[in-house]
Amino acid sequence: MNMPAEPKAPEKQEEKNPVSRRDFLNEIAGGALTIAGLGAAVVTVKYASPNVLFEPPTTFRAGSPDDYPVNSVTYLQDQQVYVVRTDRGMWAMSAVCTHLGCITQWKPDSSQIACPCHGSKFQRTGGVEAGPAPRPLPHFSLVLGEDGTLVVDKLEVVMETEILKV
Repeated sequence: MNMPAEPKAPEKQEEKNPVSRRDFLNEIAGGALTIAGLGAAVVTVKYASPNVLFEPPTTFRAGSPDDYPVNSVTYLQDQQVYVVRTDRGMWAMSAVCTHLGCITQWKPDSSQIACPCHGSKFQRTGGVEAGPAPRPLPHFSLVLGEDGTLVVDKLEVVMETEILKV
């Protein structure tokens, strides 16, 4: 016998389950842990990679002696070196103040090398005239290369009396 079909109950529309507080906090905690893990990975990779400081070479060519007129002080900015030429000869010396490492400036009107930071003043030969600088400016090795150019070696500090005769 066929039974009559039962009347169907009206279908309920599916209700969207709101996110529970627990699920929400779990999602936030998971995101925070992911961000922290990525940050730790980045720091680890940066720590493992070499930290290289590129500096200009300590030995360099400073051009021809003819580039420097007699009684001149020429500042070579890339190397932070002065090349001085007088009628007695030539020498190279540091442009870095011996007080706290500021870069000095040649003042042609007073014929001095002056430190703009703390007021040290140096003679054309590098000797201290005034200020807090404890030592004169160091002189570097200056030789004439085989090709006729000047070669400065900043690793070789020489006496102030060593002058290249040109």
